[in-house]
Amino acid sequence: MEVNSIGVMGAGVMGHGIAQVAAQAGISITLRDIKEEFVQMGIRNVEQFMDQGIKRGKLTEEQKKETLAGIKGVTDLTEAVEGVDLIIEAIVEDLEEKKRFFRELDEICPANVIFASNTSYLSITELAASTKRPDRFIGMHWFNPPQIMRLIEVVRTPSTSEETVGAIVDLSKRVGKTPVVCRDSPGFVVNRILQPWYNEGMRLLEEGIATAKDIDTAIKVGGGFRMGPLELRDLVGLDTGLKGTLAIYEQLRDDKFRPPQCLIKKVQAGHYGRKTKRGFYEYQ
Repeated sequence: MEVNSIGVMGAGVMGHGIAQVAAQAGISITLRDIKEEFVQMGIRNVEQFMDQGIKRGKLTEEQKKETLAGIKGVTDLTEAVEGVDLIIEAIVEDLEEKKRFFRELDEICPANVIFASNTSYLSITELAASTKRPDRFIGMHWFNPPQIMRLIEVVRTPSTSEETVGAIVDLSKRVGKTPVVCRDSPGFVVNRILQPWYNEGMRLLEEGIATAKDIDTAIKVGGGFRMGPLELRDLVGLDTGLKGTLAIYEQLRDDKFRPPQCLIKKVQAGHYGRKTKRGFYEYQ
């Protein structure tokens, strides 16, 4: 099955980024959110991101025009799913809200439409069970920001059909990404490996072994990483990071996934990282 039309549900950081990447590859996109202001903000963010690409010589004005022309912004859910081959869900990272949303989508989408969730840590199997199409349900975990990060984790459940897996793998390659296929498991591949790395960085800070800056510098210079664990946590969002860490810990009950107290306290204080201008670092 070839995917030629996608309904992206959610126009936030991940949703509008996914929409841009797919539209640049010539795929027809409907970008939907619950309020018109959210939709327009997402489209403006696509435009601004592409403007930066033009300044750096990575894109042309013509490519920008073609990409924006390929994205239709809507708030009506029925209109958002009309004629699409694939739904990519990128709404709030809450299991019950996603299940409710997929049940609603299941009632209005034809049986041939594939459902994909962009969740980074919630159970794809449980989400699929909320629909009547578990064979056409899959995880499609993009990384932030989708326009730059090359990886997509393609997460299959015991019920996901080979046709569905093949369609999402082919689509991922078509939009210029590198897909890896894995079974549904807490944290999938990347977060399963990264969570203990994040946690050890935070524990070093808690124990006073080194400053946040020196911890991150050591990892970047000594390990060849582009970002250290603390600045990366700030970028993604400490609130999001805590939810993900807790989700994996609650399922695996392994102490290496237990969230450090400094992360919990910062989230309780409302210090979520870059988006609140304060996390492990302070931002202007």
